[in-house]
Amino acid sequence: MKFTDGFWHRRPGVDALYAEEAYDIAAQDGALTVHAPTKVIASRGDVLNRAVLTVTLSSPLEGVVKVRIDHHQGARRSPGFEMPGAVDGAGVAQVDDAGGTLTSGRLTARVAAGAPWTLDFEVDGERITGSGQRSVGYMTLGAGAPVPAEPAGVAGYTETGLAPHRAYLHEQLDLGVGETIYGLGERFGPFVKNGQSVDIWHADGGTSSEQAYKSVPFYLSSKGYAVLVNHPEHVSFEVGSEAVERVQFSTAGESLEYLVFAGPTPAEAVERYTALLGRPPRVPAWSFGLWLSTSFTTDYDEDTVTSFVDGMRERDIPLSVFHYDCFWMREFNWTDGVWDERVFPDPDGMLRRMHQDKDLHVSAWINPYIAQRGRMFREGAEKGYLVKRPDGTIWQWDFWQAGMGLVDFTNPAAKAWFQDFIRTLVRQGVDAIKTDFGERVPTDVVWHDGTSPETMHNLYTQLYNQAVWEALVDVKGEGEAVLFARSATAGGQTMPVHWGGDNSSSYVSMAETLRGGLSLMSSGFGYWSHDIGGFEGTPDAGVFKRWLAFGLMSSHSRLHGSNSYRVPWAFDEEAVDVARLFTKLKLSLMPYLYAASVRTTQTGIPMMRPMFLAFPGDPATQHLDRQYMLGDDLLVAPVMSESGDVDLYLPPGEWTSLLTGERVAGGRWVRETHGFDSMPIYVRPGAVIPRGTRDDRPDYDLLAEVELVVYPGGAEERTVVLEGADGSSETVTVESRDGSLTATGTSGRIFAVRAV
Repeated sequence: MKFTDGFWHRRPGVDALYAEEAYDIAAQDGALTVHAPTKVIASRGDVLNRAVLTVTLSSPLEGVVKVRIDHHQGARRSPGFEMPGAVDGAGVAQVDDAGGTLTSGRLTARVAAGAPWTLDFEVDGERITGSGQRSVGYMTLGAGAPVPAEPAGVAGYTETGLAPHRAYLHEQLDLGVGETIYGLGERFGPFVKNGQSVDIWHADGGTSSEQAYKSVPFYLSSKGYAVLVNHPEHVSFEVGSEAVERVQFSTAGESLEYLVFAGPTPAEAVERYTALLGRPPRVPAWSFGLWLSTSFTTDYDEDTVTSFVDGMRERDIPLSVFHYDCFWMREFNWTDGVWDERVFPDPDGMLRRMHQDKDLHVSAWINPYIAQRGRMFREGAEKGYLVKRPDGTIWQWDFWQAGMGLVDFTNPAAKAWFQDFIRTLVRQGVDAIKTDFGERVPTDVVWHDGTSPETMHNLYTQLYNQAVWEALVDVKGEGEAVLFARSATAGGQTMPVHWGGDNSSSYVSMAETLRGGLSLMSSGFGYWSHDIGGFEGTPDAGVFKRWLAFGLMSSHSRLHGSNSYRVPWAFDEEAVDVARLFTKLKLSLMPYLYAASVRTTQTGIPMMRPMFLAFPGDPATQHLDRQYMLGDDLLVAPVMSESGDVDLYLPPGEWTSLLTGERVAGGRWVRETHGFDSMPIYVRPGAVIPRGTRDDRPDYDLLAEVELVVYPGGAEERTVVLEGADGSSETVTVESRDGSLTATGTSGRIFAVRAV
């Protein structure tokens, strides 16, 4: 949201009060408290009729500084996000004649005494960003003021033409020369956020719009620090788009809270962020295999499903998961938890056959909306489990599902009721839950626990996914639970996996899908998937085959569409070959991929990581949005052209093609042309890649059925950590002596090893 008209003027109807000086600074209990009047106090008369902003600095974790700005402290406060990693005593506060400092690990926040207002953030003594004159602002909106992007009515679908709030607080943090900003959730526009206005407000807008299913008020800087605005409510970011030298963030009300995370690299900033808000847990090894869906509005019954599953097996395309989309339930009944007996007359037997006869895991679709015709609506209405309007009636509309209501997850009884439905479904034989939607959350309602509707709009998805995740863990156990979620916000990374929503069947949409994934991976999320071939429309065979390679070199891989099937033989025979090739390639990489996933759970660093995150010292990586690192050592550049041409950047060193063994010098751009059976997948110089000795399933013995492949460029002695799906691990030392290779584990076991 913009408040100014150029450098000197404000927009019509906007009044601004800025923190002008640090009038007094106090240190107590590891925190700094600063009173910042909105005028430099030159005489006693200046203290009258004057607003004062109170700025409090504290530290919830080593290397993290929290800043809270208050105007009127008696006003409603945001609940913020859960921070399970917070600790006491992480900061040391000091005050002297020059001002005050709060130091937490390598990060220091320094407030200068007096005028002008100056708050600097330093890592190891070097300034990384800060807040200066006209940065901390209390803005009031009168007649003729700009209308903020936040809708006044229902979840992004109505706008009244009037500002829903009349007071906002904003902060502005400096941008350095050449500094680039990333993250803010899953954003499908330009990957680098500089120059953009971004609103943190969930919407169901697809991948071809500026809206987002996963809005996260967290950004990551190429300078190696990160910022979280601790508000689930609507937050507006101006990333060098109002004050071009600064990132501005604003939210309605009387307070604003944000946290700065030290690096000094972007990856280390992500580690601190996920240490505070929670890291992705382990997901089962079988979830990394290929998922196949019924698609959405296609016709299907048990015979259709069986023909798809058998067709994959007959064509030697290993399948791990079959997904039943919305129409496993009867139309007009979603969500009611009852299988449509017209097409699935024996669901218990069908699910048993899928497990025992087909050796598959099963996924099923749900959403938190309860259609009026379904049995769960009647029960939920009678027991008061559905969200209500201010007049006490149930909130309903006909968009998506006729007469649908919304489960009120702030009501513990309603949450338990919905979880009982999930447990029943899982005990019946469903292994994974696709938690769709969660963005269309109204603001003209009353929540059971009194939470503000503005807070719940973005936070609802957290409660929804958390309820389902807890039920899955309760039945399946830790390490066996997995979601396939569309919406999320800060902290959602603790309930994986997430997929990219409704894209289209084109090369352009493939590129925007990847931008969204890289943006989400820059926002603290560890795993990510997308609809192979695109959701809307039917891809031509070329797009489908290129997307197969991309999808199977993602952390999670699912074939899914809207009104057409995604079985490979629906396109051409070559698509069958491509699906087989890349599915088996991924399965053969499971020892490498699963170990990478375990490191994600330990550090918060995503499995699929943007190039700037993996190579922070290389300025050539800052704008790369068509390639990524999959784990530490594999560089992947999907082909997104009909011709097969692809441009990619290889960082310095000699890289080796995983598919051909060709060695290519890095430190430069490379142009290649690939057939459908190929794509650029390069191994980092000196890497040791654990490869499986089988490629028929993902959940084999990853410590026993493995061979270590050694690539050129490394030291004579290297180590690699192997991770088992049962939680076991082994560190293996690979030695190259006198032209021979040996690989010995900490247990004394000798591993198979070969050089490329």
